[in-house]
Amino acid sequence: MTTVLNEVEIRVLASLVEKQVTTPEYYPLTLNALTLACNQKNNRNPVSSYSEEQVAQAVETLREKNLTYVFYGSTSRVPKYKHVMPEVMRLSHQELSLLCVLMLRGSQTPGELRSNGSRLYDFISLEEVEQTLNGLITRDDPLVVRLPRQPGQKEVRFVHLLSGQIDVETYVEPERISPVARRAAGSEQMDRLEEKVEALKAEVERLRGQFDEFRKQFE
Repeated sequence: MTTVLNEVEIRVLASLVEKQVTTPEYYPLTLNALTLACNQKNNRNPVSSYSEEQVAQAVETLREKNLTYVFYGSTSRVPKYKHVMPEVMRLSHQELSLLCVLMLRGSQTPGELRSNGSRLYDFISLEEVEQTLNGLITRDDPLVVRLPRQPGQKEVRFVHLLSGQIDVETYVEPERISPVARRAAGSEQMDRLEEKVEALKAEVERLRGQFDEFRKQFE
């Protein structure tokens, strides 16, 4: 991927993609509607509070990167904004849907992607999700990468590469660790501590026995 996007551009572009599918009657979006879409509290991680100036600047830089353009309708003089992401990046509907969800919500498992992206595309199975992810991973310029499995997690997560390459070995998201995983980690730590205590008790008993034997020599 030669075009690297910043976090505001990512949010703006993904919001345009989402609203085109979920609210087509309001698409293309005015600057005000686009700003509201970027800052909405549901289906966003993290939740943002971008100003209209920030969104307008992001739209402009995305236009320079040939990913958005300004649309003037015949019934309104207010400029509206559209994306051309699938045409420029050669994305299928399935690929665009997964990429959009990753852009809006951060790294996710295939199951989360299928659930969170159901409004954009109804994947028939997890296998279809995984096949689509593999297609995004194995492109000449990969758009998605598979993250290493984190301690306490059963499934691998995926993240987009539209903001540039990442160091997958150091990519961690502590907030993603579930309460169950935290309890499991705490339980393992407690087990290790108990083992150390038992070992220390045994060592104390051994030393006490040696001391008793030594003391008997002087009785």
